[in-house]
Amino acid sequence: MIYSMTGYGKSVLQLPTKKITIELKSLNSKNLDLNARMPSIYREKELSIRKLLADKLVRGKVDFSIYVEATADDSSTQINTPVVKQYMQQLKQVVNANDVELLKMAVRFPDALNTVREEINEEEWATIQTEINNAVTDLVKHRLNEGQVLEQDFNQRIINLETLLTQVAAMDPERIEGVRERLLKGVEELREKYDENRFEQELVYYIEKFDITEEKVRLKNHLNYFIESINSKDSNGKKLGFISQEMGREINTIGSKSNYAPMQQLVVQMKDELEKIKEQLLNVL
Repeated sequence: MIYSMTGYGKSVLQLPTKKITIELKSLNSKNLDLNARMPSIYREKELSIRKLLADKLVRGKVDFSIYVEATADDSSTQINTPVVKQYMQQLKQVVNANDVELLKMAVRFPDALNTVREEINEEEWATIQTEINNAVTDLVKHRLNEGQVLEQDFNQRIINLETLLTQVAAMDPERIEGVRERLLKGVEELREKYDENRFEQELVYYIEKFDITEEKVRLKNHLNYFIESINSKDSNGKKLGFISQEMGREINTIGSKSNYAPMQQLVVQMKDELEKIKEQLLNVL
C-alpha cells in the first residue's frame, strides 16, 4: 500500500455566531514543510496543530488554513465613551458644529475605540479540533486514492521491465556467439599463425568480462523487492527510491557490457521505464 503526498482535505463548522472553514493542501516534498495560516486568536494553539499534522502527514509541503466568517453580531470593538465625550467637548471650543458632526470627528481620534481581545473558548476549541481531525482524515483518504493510481502505474512499469529483462536473457546466447565470431574473424584477418588453445583460453576470459548473468539475477531480485515493498503495510517512498537506484545500476551495467546493438536497444527501453518510475516516486509518501 502506498500513499501519494498530493491531497486535499476540508471541513466546515457552523457555530452560533461564526462559520469556520478548515482547509488542508499537500504536495510532494522531501520533508515536512508546513505553512499555517489562522486568526490571531488561535495562534496559541499553533504548536499543537503542527504536532498533530506532523504525526498524521509525515512528509509533504502542507498548507493549513483556518478561515473565520462572522454570521451574527459578535463585534469585539467597543466605543470608549468617556474619551469620545471628552473629544467632543474640546472640539466644541474649536469648531462650530452639531453633535453628529462632532461625533464623526471624535471617533477618528486615538483611543476612541477599544478592541477587546478575544479569549479562546475551550469548549469551542474542542469542537474546532475535531473538525481539524476530520480535515486531516479527508486529506489522508485523498492521498490513499492518489496512491492507488500510482501503484497501478508502478505495477505496469515493473511488468514492462520484467518483459524486457526476459528478452535480454533470451538474446544473451546470440550476443555471446556474435562476440566470439567477431573476435575469431579479427584474428584470422591478421593472417598470422596463433596457438588455438591459447586463443580459446583468452577468448573465454574475454567473454567472461561481458557476462551479465549476475546483473540479470540482481535486477530480477530488485524488481521483486520493489513489488514486495509496494504491497507492504507502510508507504515508504524513500525506500522505493533506493531500490530504483539499485535497479538503475544493474541496467546501466548490462548496457555497458552488452556490446551488442539489439540488446542495447532493449536497455534503452528499460532506462525509459525506470525513469518514469523515478519521476512518480517523487510523489510517494
